[in-house]
Amino acid sequence: MRVLIIGGGIGGLTTALSLHAAGIDCVVAESAVRLRPLGVGINLQPHAVRELTELGLGDELARTGVPTSSMNFTDRFGGTILSLPRGRSAGYDWPQYSVHRGELQMLLLAAVRERLGAGAVRTGLRLEDFEQDETGPAGPTLVTASLRDARTGEQLRETADVLVGADGIHSAVRARLHPGDGPLMWNGIRMWRGTAEGDPFLDGTTMIVAGSNRSAKFVVYPISRARARGRVLINWVAEVVTAEAGSVPAADWSRPGRLEDVLPHFDGWRLPYLDVPALISGSERILEYPMVDKDPLPWWGSGRVTLLGDAAHPMYPVGANGGSQAVLDARVLARELAGAPDPAAGLAAYEKERRTVTTGLVLAHRELPMEKTIALVAERAPGGFDDIADVLTVEELTDMAAAQRGITDVDVSALNARSSWNVRRPGA
Repeated sequence: MRVLIIGGGIGGLTTALSLHAAGIDCVVAESAVRLRPLGVGINLQPHAVRELTELGLGDELARTGVPTSSMNFTDRFGGTILSLPRGRSAGYDWPQYSVHRGELQMLLLAAVRERLGAGAVRTGLRLEDFEQDETGPAGPTLVTASLRDARTGEQLRETADVLVGADGIHSAVRARLHPGDGPLMWNGIRMWRGTAEGDPFLDGTTMIVAGSNRSAKFVVYPISRARARGRVLINWVAEVVTAEAGSVPAADWSRPGRLEDVLPHFDGWRLPYLDVPALISGSERILEYPMVDKDPLPWWGSGRVTLLGDAAHPMYPVGANGGSQAVLDARVLARELAGAPDPAAGLAAYEKERRTVTTGLVLAHRELPMEKTIALVAERAPGGFDDIADVLTVEELTDMAAAQRGITDVDVSALNARSSWNVRRPGA
């Protein structure tokens, strides 16, 4: 069996490592001519860290990421509304890591090239089309992909037993499988992202979610250990409702943002442990992006072609879980292909398991479950508070915690106790 993976992001590279570990041959085709450590921060939940650890990357993750201890929801003055323990602090056998997305991608890329060979990731190749033959009595037995070399303009044709579209939110594979697929849907929230060096705050491993995006919201967490002069690299995300919800023609993660657009929304925002305007102003580069997703698909793949990660289930980044779900996709895909009687059956089993879970997450994220309660705090205590018990009832706080766990966590005891997804294809 040979698998062609379209896309060299977190999902595509984890798929390559998972397939290789399962004894399945694969190659990655990436449209970028050169892969570079771009982007800002990302969170890996314990369920994803477990899978990457079982792929032999635990030590590298520990050196690269910051083990997040808690997630604190506050008002815009820094008053704590709710604090949720994360990772090992919540009882998981694995940590939650906050890490630079680009550094994580480079970690995965290095592992793929070391284990599968230097030619396992072929860059500068953009998918233009694919076709499946119909020679087998049970359906297609081969996929042929048409790829365009960005450097030479040459068209190449690659054959494989399976084609996996891990090519992101603007997936070419998804567009060909679902030509009538609807547009990206925007909820009207504009996000600005950046990183800047700063002093460690609180215990040095806490994520802060301050305010509500109904007015202005600021998410901040460290993505590096202490550097020279004791400083750390801090990731921040600013969210503000700027437009009516609707469709958008495009969204580009690398679109530059402007300081003068984001800074006025956070004028005077000084938390007890963080000067928000100073952190924003100290960022070398600001990125701007609309908060978008797509309606869940009724089916992902057909025959010997399927989707994975953002190509399959783009979701709002409110549960710190998007990248983690791509890792789970990759592991389940490899597990099912290794144990199935034929590739099409393996892909069908993979989709059956993963589409149900991720569809539920996409729809749950759309509810923005935390915003209602945080906005209620701002309404009841517009000037801040000394004790959240004077603002919210125990039931309201309990419901708030349950809502966040519903879009972020998996059951602690179930994850800790379940058997490994490591498999090996018979005869491999």
